[in-house]
Amino acid sequence: MKRISVNEYHKSLGELIDLSSPSDFGLDHHPDAKNIPYQKFMLYYDQLLKKGKPYYFICSKGLHSGKVVRMLEYFGYDVTQVVK
Repeated sequence: MKRISVNEYHKSLGELIDLSSPSDFGLDHHPDAKNIPYQKFMLYYDQLLKKGKPYYFICSKGLHSGKVVRMLEYFGYDVTQVVK
């Protein structure tokens, strides 16, 4: 599983998706992050992503982003976990 620190992320690398709840996202988030809560993402990921495009995932504790990155790697997506 690919993983980088939040300090290594730059928007030129690809889209950053924050899987935190809206309330947690409101308290603390990366300025370039797009918030898609974990539960919503899991239901609609195939409609939200395009294969071949790089995506970066972050969440408040790293649990959900790690699960999503492992799952999407299995399905052939270009994904990386971003850790705080």
